[in-house]
Amino acid sequence: MARIAGVDLPKNKRLAIALTYIYGIGSSTALNILNSAKIDPNKKTDHLSDEDINSIRKLIDAEYKVEGDLRREIAMNIKRLMDLGCFIGLRHRKGLPVRGQRTKTNARTRKGPGSSLLKKKK
Repeated sequence: MARIAGVDLPKNKRLAIALTYIYGIGSSTALNILNSAKIDPNKKTDHLSDEDINSIRKLIDAEYKVEGDLRREIAMNIKRLMDLGCFIGLRHRKGLPVRGQRTKTNARTRKGPGSSLLKKKK
């Protein structure tokens, strides 16, 4: 089983799909990694050699920020916005939609469950 960036890649999947299990790598990034490593994207993860795994691992470590480092950077960016007290930081602090969405309706996911007044009386 291939382990890259602290993630076990799933068995019997195409490499282009399996690399997307790593946080911070999408489908286009996975294809770019495999093209620069000169590995066939249709190759299954079961048939990877140790050389292939090491080349993919070195490429990801050198060029991309993934998993814990990326999560930490995103969390620090949000924390910085909250400390500044800018509008986006205030929305994060209140747990409301950040990117200009309406909140009169359709914000249940971000706002949480409704109050007891909204529930239907029996």
